[in-house]
Amino acid sequence: MTDSRGGFEMTVERGTGNVFADLGLPDAANRQTKTRLALAVTEIIKDRKLRQVEAAKVLGIPQSKVSALMNYRLDGFSVERLMSFLTRLHRDVEIVIRPSRDDGEGRVSVHALL
Repeated sequence: MTDSRGGFEMTVERGTGNVFADLGLPDAANRQTKTRLALAVTEIIKDRKLRQVEAAKVLGIPQSKVSALMNYRLDGFSVERLMSFLTRLHRDVEIVIRPSRDDGEGRVSVHALL
């Protein structure tokens, strides 16, 4: 579609803050939580300059699982398992439960202070 000057019109749609929900994927909240936890784990591994074999020893998993984690193939990882990786990497994981900010359904959010 073009505008009166011959250029293209663009419609911008505001996202929800969860790309998985915006794409209509099932279990979007869990996917986003897992991705943010995995991002924290991979950043720590990279910051420490750990090779995958070394990271596997620290995390207590096979190197092939570290490879999957580093490439964000997260189907084989639960939120709990990703949190346990963070504690093995000497990070505290804190869960805070509070009333929802609005009258709608509550949400899960991950904030990493690396």
